Amino acid sequence: MERSIGDELYSDILKASNTDPSSITDSAIHNSQDGDADGDDLWYDDESLPDRTEKLEKVSDMDREWQKRCEQFHTIGYRDGLMAGKEASAQEGFNKGFKESVFVGQTWGLVRGVTSALACLPDALKERLVETEDKRNKLQHLHESVSAISTTDALKLFHHHCLNNRLTEQEENTQTSPQTGDLHGQCPDENILENYIQEFNSLVLGFSAIKVHLE
Repeated sequence: MERSIGDELYSDILKASNTDPSSITDSAIHNSQDGDADGDDLWYDDESLPDRTEKLEKVSDMDREWQKRCEQFHTIGYRDGLMAGKEASAQEGFNKGFKESVFVGQTWGLVRGVTSALACLPDALKERLVETEDKRNKLQHLHESVSAISTTDALKLFHHHCLNNRLTEQEENTQTSPQTGDLHGQCPDENILENYIQEFNSLVLGFSAIKVHLE
């Protein structure tokens, strides 16, 4: 009975000890080689994955940089185009406005300057320059009227006069519309600046001691 129990317990150990050592070694070597082969495959995969990721990242960076450059150049071109258009439009408007206003502005400045200078003179000197009291009074009244018009008011009067002239030209070419008639009514018919200039010119021409060129 004891022998049969011992044989059953130690039979597996005895079988393992009786196994050929060379077969165990060959099996272990084979398993080791298989493991190395699998490890090489995994190592190769680990090296190739970063390379592909890096290439994809470079391509993506280049695309973003190209898109950024395109947007920058588009913005610069759009801004330069707007600036060029504004400069051309402003220059055209300046040329037209200068042509219309330079002579009137210069003449108006002469009228204000001469009348102000005469008003500041002593009475004895005024009598020597302007013979009659009536003309002296007219010059004084003209000085007061001209001085009452500020530079801003003079610009507004001149603008209304130019607008009135344009509306008159439109009336001559086309039939007057209700809107044009309303605008025409908002603008004074007479040119106040021109009236003062003509009055000054008529007074100064009669003075031999005062010479002013308004042309």
